[in-house]
Amino acid sequence: MSALNSQTGVEDVSLEQMMAINAKHVKRRARRKAMYGWTFLAPFALLFLLVFIIPIFTSAYEAFFQVKAGGGAFGGGESVKVFAGFDNFVAVATAPNFWAGMGRVFLFGIIQIPVMILSALALALLLDSIAARFQKLYRLLYFLPFAIPGIIAAIIWVYLYTPDVSPLLAVMHYLGLNPDLFDHSVVLWSMANVTTWTYTGYNMLIFYAALQAIPTELYEAARIDGATEWQVTTKVKVPLLSSAVLLSVLLSIIGTIQLFNEPAMFQGVAGLPDDYMPMLMVVAVKNGKVTFDGLTGLGPAAALSLVMAVIAGVMAFAYAMIQRKVAPSE
Repeated sequence: MSALNSQTGVEDVSLEQMMAINAKHVKRRARRKAMYGWTFLAPFALLFLLVFIIPIFTSAYEAFFQVKAGGGAFGGGESVKVFAGFDNFVAVATAPNFWAGMGRVFLFGIIQIPVMILSALALALLLDSIAARFQKLYRLLYFLPFAIPGIIAAIIWVYLYTPDVSPLLAVMHYLGLNPDLFDHSVVLWSMANVTTWTYTGYNMLIFYAALQAIPTELYEAARIDGATEWQVTTKVKVPLLSSAVLLSVLLSIIGTIQLFNEPAMFQGVAGLPDDYMPMLMVVAVKNGKVTFDGLTGLGPAAALSLVMAVIAGVMAFAYAMIQRKVAPSE
């Protein structure tokens, strides 16, 4: 029970009442903070829903349908959407041109990813070395290619590969070399060079950030024990980067499956077929330029996209499991 204070005229409040009042204030403040958080999150959540979640479910829905010509006296009529079950997936999985395109993707990834990861690791270790100078400048220069939009980067390299205008090829011609970088036997590696140039700096920053998180006491202890700088790098730094390397390789595997910018920009100048890469096939199947067992349109294209997503997920998961078995992270 509360009582009136005879000296101040203010009603005394019991401990229980004070705790109840304080709890109400805390709850009100928590609701206000939550409201602020959801207000700031709402634009991102809305865009994420519109451009990511809804397209995924729409694609999964369309993959089970086909558009066929309607009936009529002469076999014409309006096209109708019919449920096809797993027919689109079977057509994609049994299409030789799809697996030929995936074979190019696998070959591309087997060569390009190790070259890019090793280059990024070497650059990160150089920047982290005690003798490195102007680290901020070099980090910016190495990362700059990633800041250039992929389409723009592909256009730049198409220009550099074009014999009549390329300063790079002019120097090579002066040295007696006359390569055709758009020839079908080398165009895959011409595209791999563009991808490596773009993403090496990005992966370098991942490795560099991981190196900065390693306690310097480990380096000092190794040097006190008589380790050289090479031994510090190979015995301390590199083993502690396994998690960062795993992340970069997983992202690279997924990105390789989704390779589109480079093949799309090289397609016209190099005369690449519409089914050269799986992502090119998706657009070509949607537009009726490529068929899977006679099927074309939105349904087979959606099925192809989902099959590629499953393959990317399986490859990333398999690599993660193998990496953890071979070199488990601490």
